[in-house]
Amino acid sequence: MMEPPEEKPIIYTMENKPIVTCAGDQALFTSLYTPLAQQLPREPMEWRRSYGRAPKMIHLEANFVQFKEELLPKEGNKALLTFPFLHIYWTDCCDTEVYKASVRDNMMRWQGNLRLHGSADWVIVVVETSDAKKKNKTNILPRSSLVDKIRNDFCNKQNDRCVVLSDPLKDSSRSQESWSTFLLKLRTLLLMSFTQNLGRFEEDMRTLREKRNQPGWSFCDYFMVQEELAFVFEMLQQFEDALLQYDELDALFTQCVLNFGAGDGANWLGSFCSPVKSWTGLLLRRPIDMEKRDGIQRGQASLLELRSYLFCRQCTLLIFLQRPWEVTQRALELLHNCVQELCLLELKSLGYMCGLVSEKGPLSLELNRTVDLLAGLGDENAETVHSLQSPYKKLKEALSSVEAFERHYLELSHAAVEMYRAIGRMRSARLVGKSLAEFYMRKGNPEQAESFLQNALRSYVSEGWSLPVTHTRKQMAECQKLLGKTENYLQTSALLAGDANLTNEERIHFCQEILTFANQSTGSKAQKVALSMSYFAQLKQLQFRPATATVHSGTALQVELCLRSLMPVAVPLEQLAASVHLNLEQGETIGNTRGPQRRPYPGTVLFPLGNSSAVHPSAAGPSLELEEIQDRSPSDPRTLNSTGMVCKNTHLVMRRHDSSPSPDTPNLVSPVPVVMDDGAKMLMSGDVTLLPGNNSIVFSVPSQELGTYTLRQLCATVGQVQFVLPHISPLVQYEVYSQEPQLTVEPLTDQLLAGLTQRAKVRLQTGHYTVKKEDALQLTKIDSMLILTSSSCPATIFNSTAELVGESVLFIQSSDKVTCISLPPTPPYHTLEFQLEVLCAIPSDLIRPENQRLTNGEIRQRPRSYSHPDNHMTAINQRMSIDCPWSIYSTPISLTFYIPFKAKHSLLSAGNRKYIQVCLQNVSDVTFHLMDQRLTDHESSLELQSLNTKAQQLVYSKQSVYCVWNVRWKENMPLCLQCVFSASFSSASEEVSAFKPYHYEFQLERVTTLYSVRAEIMPAAGQQNCHSGSLCGLEMSITRLAEPEDDGGTEEKGQTETEEVCSTKLMYEVADSSSSWVVYGRSSGLVSMPADANANYKVQVELMPLFAGHLPFPDIKVFKYLPPSANSASQPDTDSCVENDTLSLLDRPLDNQGDTASIRSQGSVHSVGSGEHQSRVLPMPCLEPFSPGQVFNHSQGCQVLVLPSTDDHVLEINAT
Repeated sequence: MMEPPEEKPIIYTMENKPIVTCAGDQALFTSLYTPLAQQLPREPMEWRRSYGRAPKMIHLEANFVQFKEELLPKEGNKALLTFPFLHIYWTDCCDTEVYKASVRDNMMRWQGNLRLHGSADWVIVVVETSDAKKKNKTNILPRSSLVDKIRNDFCNKQNDRCVVLSDPLKDSSRSQESWSTFLLKLRTLLLMSFTQNLGRFEEDMRTLREKRNQPGWSFCDYFMVQEELAFVFEMLQQFEDALLQYDELDALFTQCVLNFGAGDGANWLGSFCSPVKSWTGLLLRRPIDMEKRDGIQRGQASLLELRSYLFCRQCTLLIFLQRPWEVTQRALELLHNCVQELCLLELKSLGYMCGLVSEKGPLSLELNRTVDLLAGLGDENAETVHSLQSPYKKLKEALSSVEAFERHYLELSHAAVEMYRAIGRMRSARLVGKSLAEFYMRKGNPEQAESFLQNALRSYVSEGWSLPVTHTRKQMAECQKLLGKTENYLQTSALLAGDANLTNEERIHFCQEILTFANQSTGSKAQKVALSMSYFAQLKQLQFRPATATVHSGTALQVELCLRSLMPVAVPLEQLAASVHLNLEQGETIGNTRGPQRRPYPGTVLFPLGNSSAVHPSAAGPSLELEEIQDRSPSDPRTLNSTGMVCKNTHLVMRRHDSSPSPDTPNLVSPVPVVMDDGAKMLMSGDVTLLPGNNSIVFSVPSQELGTYTLRQLCATVGQVQFVLPHISPLVQYEVYSQEPQLTVEPLTDQLLAGLTQRAKVRLQTGHYTVKKEDALQLTKIDSMLILTSSSCPATIFNSTAELVGESVLFIQSSDKVTCISLPPTPPYHTLEFQLEVLCAIPSDLIRPENQRLTNGEIRQRPRSYSHPDNHMTAINQRMSIDCPWSIYSTPISLTFYIPFKAKHSLLSAGNRKYIQVCLQNVSDVTFHLMDQRLTDHESSLELQSLNTKAQQLVYSKQSVYCVWNVRWKENMPLCLQCVFSASFSSASEEVSAFKPYHYEFQLERVTTLYSVRAEIMPAAGQQNCHSGSLCGLEMSITRLAEPEDDGGTEEKGQTETEEVCSTKLMYEVADSSSSWVVYGRSSGLVSMPADANANYKVQVELMPLFAGHLPFPDIKVFKYLPPSANSASQPDTDSCVENDTLSLLDRPLDNQGDTASIRSQGSVHSVGSGEHQSRVLPMPCLEPFSPGQVFNHSQGCQVLVLPSTDDHVLEINAT
């Protein structure tokens, strides 16, 4: 491949485009250059930048140049204009031998150079042409295989760095599609490179700007760096961003000049103080004035040249943005800035140099320097010699005398202040005013300087400038001392003594100023100077001892203050006092409860600490409200492109506070008027020495009177000076109360179990009452609960802080109804605790005791029981009343006991045989021993044979025990069985088991078996077995086992007396709950059973099995049929059977059945007739189920074998 001729060096101007280098086959690239350069900028791309800046649509252009190693950025070179943003390697190789012999090696060298210089933005373009395939087909790999080989060799995990461009010079759909894909990839990679490299450049630029206060920093060097960023934005046609860079440079330069005028030394500003050599007009027709730019780059430009160049660049961008009206607006501001900055830089420097600013006037050396300066001015130009206001004459006159200099300097300064106020630059106006204050102070005129210093200090404080606040306060202190404003000077000295920005020697000096004034003996009647404590000491923490802010009367209460002294040395205080206010309206006596309705007061109060060096909290402004923003890919929402933070209240944070200062700001300039409350109670502590840092001071606070006490003020007295904290915030309060005695009885366990001995704790809080030796508690039982106690029991006594202070023995006397407990002597506000053993018997369910009257005439009620919703245990409330010596009223106490067992019974039948089953469930969390289970009946007419084998067994929590007895009767089965189940139980955790009885009474009615039902399923005719899908026959037989008089009239409602026969009407139903059968024809019907014993009725029903296997029999249900009592209602025939062939009686409402033989529930309404006739209410029949055991189904649980049908294609077997 022939090397192209050496290219001339590229001169980069503002019309240049981003550089993209091209390596590889240059002839190939040359053939594609024209369509590539034309099509690249056609489609816009969305540019998303960091720091939450809004996205923009840009058109990308590029300057494609041949790749050379000299174009790669060197280490330390951060220029953007000569930076290649993307590197492309072009190849149309399709031969494996050529690829291995030369192309791969060239690619490796190219990629090695990029890696050596840290360039990671590159792409390999493989051009596929149909002409190359026709030349040599022997060693041609498929295009996909060659691209994969290149990707494996160079791209690794970056497969998108290799792009295929197919037939780019042909006009075909494939070529256009390939071009679109390639251009999209090229724009994406180029935009990614822009974002990354510009982000790094901006970070480096910010780092350079933050070093502006360091020695050796040059504004000209920084100017060239930020202007290069503006050039890049202009190159991308982002003129708004480019204009912003120049506006920031303009503002930075203006601020530096003003700081220099206010006393801030910046050595680099000396280069702009050089004499003005030319005053050429502004040339707006040229985008860049290269002559002035070169002067700035070399650091040789004057102030006018810098201002002119900045203004030209801003005007050029404003014209590009089509905002020409702003050019005229900025022109006026430019002229004012140039004039004032030149005057300030030149005249002030000359004034200090010639000694014209000092109070005593210039010295001999300074006079000689003035003469030399005047001689060096030379003769005035002929153009201005006749002008009375020429700069030459003004400067010469200003240097001629002190009065002339003062007049000219004040005239220029006041003009600058008025100009800045007119154009809205309040900060700049106050900076010039601070320079004026320094001038007045040097001239010995502090009265004129004070107002300028106050304005400057107010501005610094409101905006949070820490160091300028400290510097200005030092000037204010000097001014106040000269003016003799003692109180103001002491307040400012206190602020400076606690200012961390000053050196320790300076802080000690101002602190000694305060102590010197405080120790002056001016007589005892001299009025003390009251200053704010905020910058002398800070209240950090307040803690009550004991650690509660709610105490009873007479408590020894102390308050510990933690004061943080801001002074650099130890300060001896004559006394430290706190004012306390008592609110009697809130003081009250607490009754039986003092809980949530009373306001709690914290025992420890923490106070926020502010920064004493600079900014008052009120001047800090609103806090930032930040919100996270995320930029996700439109194609894949799970992919996060970038994230950032956005300030939601920028309009509040960035607004100016100069024109409307905070009302609290003047308090930081002038002393705060503080006074102590008159007539308030004072807490005092004398001879206190405050050391630098944290100090602890303890006060004894009053606690005799009832009410709420509020700590309002704090005062530290140092001789003739008082440092006052006018308001203690947050609010500090404590409450003194008087408490009534309280008596509570609580169980020691979570649940009290009935039937077992349980322990309950009695807690007596004495309150203001003193328990004497003869005092006693009298407990009167209302319910059946027993108090099981010995003649004495131990008791413990605790003080108000829950510390054990004594033990005693209580003597107990008990009778049937009343228990008397003697109490030991106990002081007020102490707690007496002891335990009682109680027992609540488990009541039987059917016991109904008669109402009894107590000695006081109250009717004794049976204890109410209810079920607990959480553990399903039956709860019993046991009440008692306690008579206390401190009250004439009785205290009602209620304890809740839970029955640990739950019993239920059931009647089991096997034909005429009967069995009674009792299920006993342990519903508590305790394990019991259970023994001696018995079942008895009240009539003793039954023989109950126990089928239980275990005499004693262990019953765990949530475990059930089942007991069964065989019931036999001698003559006839009674109509009603009243049975009592009894057992003995004890807790398994007790070492000595004491068994307690448990009784459960229940009643069984209608236990005689009246009917038996038998069913048989028969296959179809000619079949030995039933087959699935074929009809079968169900023959059902209902047999009466007892005559009507034997069942005690239980069927009285269901009997129908006619002239010939007495019968009972039954309703049967055949239903299948297992979905294994389909009932054809009738599924329910009405049966009239004769009244004779062993009377039998048979019914046949057609069924079809749905599955093969052993299928359970369908369900057969029998009900009593109760006919309507009205004579007008039609009665069915006694020997007939009313059947329903469609729906089951239990599967649908009765009132939706057929009209001719409808069976409806009682209370339903049947309307007959239409038109204007009134609907007539007809009595309807109803169904009543039999009691358990009255109907015995012999076929329940039976199964029948069903064979599959003859169609063997589908076989379904149901195994049950």
